[in-house]
Amino acid sequence: MADGAAHEPRAQGEQSVRLHRRLAHTDLGAVSEVRCALREFLRYRWRAEPAEVAELLLSELVTNALIHTRHGAVVTVSVAPAKLRVEVRDFVSGMPLSYVPNADDGTHGRGLILVRSLADAWGVSAHALGKVVWFELDGEKP
Repeated sequence: MADGAAHEPRAQGEQSVRLHRRLAHTDLGAVSEVRCALREFLRYRWRAEPAEVAELLLSELVTNALIHTRHGAVVTVSVAPAKLRVEVRDFVSGMPLSYVPNADDGTHGRGLILVRSLADAWGVSAHALGKVVWFELDGEKP
């Protein structure tokens, strides 16, 4: 897993700080590792409650990408004033399907429902190779 953080200029002099991770497709242990990395990354940059929501939603998107694709994923987290954006890119074309779980599914199939319910904004962007599933949380830094 490779990682890094960088400062990236934003419009009108704002600063954005980024966390970047590449995850191998066979590494389901990477889900907890990337959650931990996000927790540390946000510790002094974001309030606790939205950071916990970001952790939950990130783990859902990463799990989906690692289970449903064979080419790993790339996680990018951007923090700017009053906005947190998390992107999970995979390398398989096709949009994620909406799924309504039934009572027999246990915990299967609830990831995008959680994202839709808890994120302030979310979406899917198609790329030439794969897609990015993203969400944003609004809030103020600590």
